[in-house]
Amino acid sequence: MRSLMGLINLENEHDFLEELTYFRNGASVPFAGRYRLIDFSISNMVNSGVDELALFVNQKYRSLLDHLENGENFGLSDKHSRLFVLPPDWHDPSDISRGDLRHFHNNRDFFSRSKATDVIISGSQFIANTNYKDAFKYHVESDADITLIGEYEGQLQEMHGPVQRINEDNGKVIYLNHEQNNPHLFTGVYIIKKEKLIEIINFCIDNYKDNFFIQGIQERVGELNVRFYDVNTRSFYINSLKTFYHSNLAILDSEIYKDLFMQDCRVRTKISNQPPTKYKEGCSIKNSIVANGCVIEGAVENSIIYRGAQVAKGAVIKNSIIMTNSKIGENVVLENVILDKDVTVNNGQQLIGSGDKPFVVAKRQTI
Repeated sequence: MRSLMGLINLENEHDFLEELTYFRNGASVPFAGRYRLIDFSISNMVNSGVDELALFVNQKYRSLLDHLENGENFGLSDKHSRLFVLPPDWHDPSDISRGDLRHFHNNRDFFSRSKATDVIISGSQFIANTNYKDAFKYHVESDADITLIGEYEGQLQEMHGPVQRINEDNGKVIYLNHEQNNPHLFTGVYIIKKEKLIEIINFCIDNYKDNFFIQGIQERVGELNVRFYDVNTRSFYINSLKTFYHSNLAILDSEIYKDLFMQDCRVRTKISNQPPTKYKEGCSIKNSIVANGCVIEGAVENSIIYRGAQVAKGAVIKNSIIMTNSKIGENVVLENVILDKDVTVNNGQQLIGSGDKPFVVAKRQTI
């Protein structure tokens, strides 16, 4: 019987979120008040029946390890399921592989030893609440070597610009490109036969390649049986600071929030036991998400306030994202601002950005 193992490949994801990735990788950046970007990729795999999941990490992954812990919060800590974090092996003098092929090459035995027959591979930039059970069923029934997870987007937006497009003929993928008018998007998620994955790893190593997907699959799509399966789901693509900002604020729309967080499949994350937020006399909250553990004395509008934040009397926050344990002083004005965690804004300060370029303050800064 065919079965899936999972891989989240972070090797090729660059620090596209600017100040937010000074001290962490993009996958561990907070999202929507209490989650991290990687929570969606992990949850979608676990909800698809994956019980063996590996992560290829490159650098700045301490925050990620702290968030994942032993995998218990994600349903990956019992004797039948495991979470593996696989850092690169930088000091193997015999290793000639480069790029993410270094990960695939050095961890071939991880795939070989697994009893799973197929591997589902993802990054962390596709944000959705879905599962891939039907896609896997199609992958098996069509006897595809590789099945790309796609979606049709009726209204293309800026966040879709960097996303690859699927070009197909009678159900088979013939090439991928970045044709901006093509609404058939490749989510970055794909299912591959394990034996084919190992075969492609060996091909890439033998031919001095350094990117598994681009050089092992995309450039050889004519030699492989590459299919696609489209999901129909609310989604975001977090590939810039601007798309991160707008995707966060978009979930203030109740319908979008329901599509992401109130489905049959839940989004799993690290549990944090904090007391309810204190709303002091005179405070004002409009169309905002406020997590647990906060103290709110000022005015908050169209904003997301993360766990443990403090907003002092007279402070006004609009269209902003205030992350964990930030402290906002009296009479502060914040508009179109992103504050990373543990930021302090002293009394009377004004920080104003724009919708196209929010004002960003990196972790642990004092303004």
